[in-house]
Amino acid sequence: MSPPSSPPGPAPFGWRLAIGLVGVLIAALTSGINDRVTDITLADLLGIYGYGHDEGSWISSAYAAAEVSAMLLAPWLAVTFSLRRFAIVVTVAFAGFGALCPFAPNLESLLVLRVLQGLAGGALPPLLMTAALRFLPWHIKLYGLSAYALTATFGPNLAMPLAALWTEGSDWRLVFWQIIPACLIGGACIAYGLPQDPLRLERFKQADWRGALLGTAGLSMLIVGLTQGERLDWLESPLIASLLIGAGVCLPLFLLNEWFHPLPLFKLQLLGRRNFAFGITTLCLFLFVGMAGSAIPAGYLTHIQGYRPLQTMPTALCIALPQLLIAPLVAFVINRNWVDARYVMAAGFGLLTLALLGGSQLTGEWIRDDFYLLQALHTFGQPMVVVPLLMIATGVIHPLEGPFASSMVNTLRGLSSVVAGVVLENFVTAREHLHSNTLLDQVGNSYQSLLPLYGEPAAELAGRVRAQAFVLSYSDAFLALLAFIAVLLVVLATLPKRAYPPQPPVPS
Repeated sequence: MSPPSSPPGPAPFGWRLAIGLVGVLIAALTSGINDRVTDITLADLLGIYGYGHDEGSWISSAYAAAEVSAMLLAPWLAVTFSLRRFAIVVTVAFAGFGALCPFAPNLESLLVLRVLQGLAGGALPPLLMTAALRFLPWHIKLYGLSAYALTATFGPNLAMPLAALWTEGSDWRLVFWQIIPACLIGGACIAYGLPQDPLRLERFKQADWRGALLGTAGLSMLIVGLTQGERLDWLESPLIASLLIGAGVCLPLFLLNEWFHPLPLFKLQLLGRRNFAFGITTLCLFLFVGMAGSAIPAGYLTHIQGYRPLQTMPTALCIALPQLLIAPLVAFVINRNWVDARYVMAAGFGLLTLALLGGSQLTGEWIRDDFYLLQALHTFGQPMVVVPLLMIATGVIHPLEGPFASSMVNTLRGLSSVVAGVVLENFVTAREHLHSNTLLDQVGNSYQSLLPLYGEPAAELAGRVRAQAFVLSYSDAFLALLAFIAVLLVVLATLPKRAYPPQPPVPS
C-alpha cells in the first residue's frame, strides 16, 4: 500500500492571493471608518430619528461593546470555520445590517441592528492581521503590516471627510449605506483570492467557553460603564457601579482562565516575549496621542470657531491621504538590516512631541489654517511610530501563533480606543469647568462695581468666558498628552530588543 499523502503546503503567494488580502484590507478599513463616521454624525442622526442625546449615547455604547467583544472571538472563529469562509460571512453581514439601519422603526430595533453590525464589523480588523502574518512571504511582510497600520492612521482620519460629505446636503442614509460598495468589493476579492481551508469543527470540543463568556461580559460591562459613566454620575448611579464591579470580577477571572486553558482566546504566555509586550503596551498608549491629530483639532474648531464637518474636513484629509504613500515608505526604510526600527520610532515620537508642544500654544484666534503645520507633523510621525512598532511586536510571533497575537492586539487596541475617547472627553469637560470657575472669579473680583449684570451683557460675558475656558482646556489636553509621549520614550529606551526585518527561511 502506498503511504498516505502529506498535507498540502501553503499556497504560493501570487496575484490571486494578493487580491484576497486586499479584500480583507478593504473590509477592515471600512469597519473602522464606519465606527467613526456614525459617532461624528450622531447629533444629525438623532435629529432625523427623533431621539435625544441619552438614547444616542446608548447606541454608541452598544456598538462599541459589541465591536470589542467580536475582536476577542474572531481569530478563533476564523481558524475553526476557515479564514476565507468567516471573512466573507462577516463582511456581507456587516454591509447587510448597515443597509437595514435607516429603516429601523424604533430605538430598540436600531440598537439591535447596531449591536449585530458591531459584532460583524469588529471581527474584520483581527482577520487582517491574521491573514498578513499567515500568508505574506518574508520579503513583503512589512508592507502587509504597513497596510494594517492604515487602520490606525488612515481610517480614523478619513472618517471626518466622509461624515462631512453625507451630512452636508446629501442623503443622510449614506452614513449607513457608504459601507455597502466597499464591502461588496472586499467580499468578492476575499472569495476570489483567499484559499479555502477545511472546517475544523473538532475545535469545539476544546473551545474556551468559560473564557468567551467571562471576556465578552467583562469587556462589555467595562465599555458601557465607561461610556455612560459621566452622563449618569459614575458611582452615584447603581447601574454604573454594578457594571464596573461586574467588569472588575469578570476580567481577572478571564485572565486567570486564559493562563491555564489548553486552547485559550488570549495566549498570555506571549507577553513573556519582551518585544511583544512592548508592542501591545506602546500601541495602547499611542492611541491616546493619536487623538491630538484628529479629535482635538476637530473639537476646537467645532466648539470655538463654529465649524461644520465640511469645514473641518481638510485638517483630517491632510493626515489621512498621505498615509497611503508614507506607511509603505516607512516599511521600505525599516526593511533594511542596517536600519534600527527603534530609532525610526523615536524620530516619530519626536515629531509628535513637536506637534503637541505647538498645539499647547493654542489661542482663541486660531483657525483651520493654523493647524496645518501640526497636522503635517502627525502625517509623518504617526506611521513612523506604528509601522516599526508592528515590526518589533510581530517579529517574535510564529505564523501559527498569529490568531493568538491578533486577538490580543486588536482587543486591547479596541478597548484602548474607547478608553482614550472617554478620558479625553472627561478631561476636557473637567478642565473647562475649572477654567470657567477661575475666570468667573477673576471677573467678579475685578469688576465688582459692574455686578450684577443683566440681559445681553451678562449672556455675552458668559459666552466669552465659556469659549476661553474651552481654549484653555484644549491647550491643557495637548500638554497632558506629552506625559504619554514621555512614558513611551522611556519604555522605548529600556524594553525592546533590536528587531530585524523578516528574514528568508533557513533551508533544512
